[in-house]
Amino acid sequence: MMKVGILGGTFDPPHNGHLIIAQEVLSSLQLNEVWFMPTNTPPHKADAESRGEDRLEMVKLAIADNECFKLQPIEFERSGPSYTYDTIAILKEKYPNAEFYFIIGADMVEFLPKWYRIDELVHDVHFVGVKRPKFKIVSRYNVIEVEVPQFDMSSSELRRRFKNNQNTKYFLPDAVREYIEEKNLYGSSESISPCKRTADR
Repeated sequence: MMKVGILGGTFDPPHNGHLIIAQEVLSSLQLNEVWFMPTNTPPHKADAESRGEDRLEMVKLAIADNECFKLQPIEFERSGPSYTYDTIAILKEKYPNAEFYFIIGADMVEFLPKWYRIDELVHDVHFVGVKRPKFKIVSRYNVIEVEVPQFDMSSSELRRRFKNNQNTKYFLPDAVREYIEEKNLYGSSESISPCKRTADR
């Protein structure tokens, strides 16, 4: 069986925190691959700010240098809310030789009882809880814990920084940052060099 991690999210935009999580889980659990699965229509949060095609392209750019990372666009191949149960059912039928490890943050573990058809879903995937400060992984469901270094940046904060023309360098891959500026996503504009050079240097 091929061991596949699944990291879902809006990825609006994808950043280095997502990449760190994916690599740590890949290494810790000795997975074969991690699939980045952008959500089309999130059932429990507001729609993404950027278009689906832009988010798919940004994920492609973010993971391009890691052969163990793959883009899984399956949630854009159907309409309606992106419930994990429905998606996993399709993936299991499409990839019968894969064993899936669904990656979630420690802050999401407590909400598992509210997930759509969770009592069936737990038999179809292994849940992986990424440990974060101030959150304890406590659940009646079996959750594999993986320690991940803290990366204190969120997609929403990055969107705010782009909108206000603040620094975003080193928080996300350069290729993603350049794509955002080229497409003027999040109200961004071309970066101004932070280096101030004097005339006599």
